[in-house]
Amino acid sequence: GLGMWPDKTREALPVMPKGRYAIMMRHMPRVGTMGLDMMLRTCTIQVNLDYGSEADMVKKFRTSLALQPLATALFANSPFTEGKPNGFLSYRSHIWSDTDPQRTGMLPFVFDDGFGYERYVDYMLDVPMYFVFRDGKYIDAAGQSFRDFLKGELPALPGELPTESDWQDHLSTAFPEVRLKSFLEMRGADGGPWGRICALPALWVGLLYDQTALDAAWDVVKDWTMEEREALRNAVPKLALDAPIPGGRKLKDIAREVLDIARSGLSARAKLNEAGDNETGYLGELFDIAESGTVPAQRLLDLYNGPWGGDITRVYEESF
Repeated sequence: GLGMWPDKTREALPVMPKGRYAIMMRHMPRVGTMGLDMMLRTCTIQVNLDYGSEADMVKKFRTSLALQPLATALFANSPFTEGKPNGFLSYRSHIWSDTDPQRTGMLPFVFDDGFGYERYVDYMLDVPMYFVFRDGKYIDAAGQSFRDFLKGELPALPGELPTESDWQDHLSTAFPEVRLKSFLEMRGADGGPWGRICALPALWVGLLYDQTALDAAWDVVKDWTMEEREALRNAVPKLALDAPIPGGRKLKDIAREVLDIARSGLSARAKLNEAGDNETGYLGELFDIAESGTVPAQRLLDLYNGPWGGDITRVYEESF
């Protein structure tokens, strides 16, 4: 698995025949230069996690949002575009930087005093719509306002009011680094092979599902400013674990600390398999990455520039 097609052009790839995708593909070029790449050429691993209350949601949201660039770095796995190195370690993550600024990003307001469900609803009401689903068909409402919909003034469906299903659909059309629904969705990681697919939920469950671990993880990032969080998110696609963090350090300087916290959280959960092993074993590959400082994309680039002799087709033998 990879975070992006390593050798295909947009034109060479089929489009999944879903009605909403046709609307999105028409709209994407109006709001950014790389939205079609996101839709056609990228692959992510995502994890959905529960919260127990509004206060619990807020702490988990803030912690996971601030640490999302670390996940992007550890899982960085998209260094090729159309058969050549693209200058990034997670080009998939870079693509999100110019997809649609009104529905992506690090959501600075999540860290504001008083943040909660109501503030996120206000954010979503200001995210432009894509569509309304009626009678088995997707109606193009791209760029229109859900606030107008609430007043019965949606140009695409004048006089109609939204249903709860319409709101649920609309929630699915924002793409921040962490997305809030009735759960929290971690969206920062590139696609990868089986071991890392299992490692991603282990990382986030370990950090967020044990209160002691959650408190410790928040302590790592709680003093970072909005500007520092944004700078880290913007640096990680190229630099991965070498991206600078506050205090004159690099991201790799906290990677092992955060993984240790995740391991302690998984140990505290004490969820065992039939052999009596807990979930910490799933973190093994991430510890290897953190200790070496070499992320998956860098390993692929070393192979491309070495044994593969620039033959991108070899990536299909190595990445699964």
